[in-house]
Amino acid sequence: MAVYEDWSTERAAQVISENRHLEGATMPILHALQETFGFVPDPAVPMIAESLNLSRAEVYGVLTFYHDFRREAPGRHVVKLCAAEACQSVGGKALAHYAEEKLGVDMGSTSPDGRVTLEPIYCLGLCACAPSALVDGQLVGRLDRDAIDEIADCFANGKSFGDA
Repeated sequence: MAVYEDWSTERAAQVISENRHLEGATMPILHALQETFGFVPDPAVPMIAESLNLSRAEVYGVLTFYHDFRREAPGRHVVKLCAAEACQSVGGKALAHYAEEKLGVDMGSTSPDGRVTLEPIYCLGLCACAPSALVDGQLVGRLDRDAIDEIADCFANGKSFGDA
């Protein structure tokens, strides 16, 4: 389970400053902000634009083009289910529906209690072990209903998946 800092403009300015010198700095800054805060909030867009001498539209375009960037805070746990063709061909879509039911959250959403975010991801590179998922940063291959039950039970008991 990732732990993020609370949003602050001061900390965001520091993160932007630390990364603005990098080539193609927009992407590294967005990644660094998301690693720091768990998402890239709207007030960060003009800060990035000003720092890099870009328009707000250019920064916003990058932020919204890439699916992995979040504009809202994630849940305490993040489950990313592979939605690529290899995973779909071995029942990934049915497992995604089962995960929605077990975790109590729709795909692309965060549960009302903030416990879990369920997101699609397009290929984790585990095609030979499909279907696959990324659960709180941990790769899971050969995902099945039993694994989803275990994930849901862990979260319901306040644990991270894989904790002993």
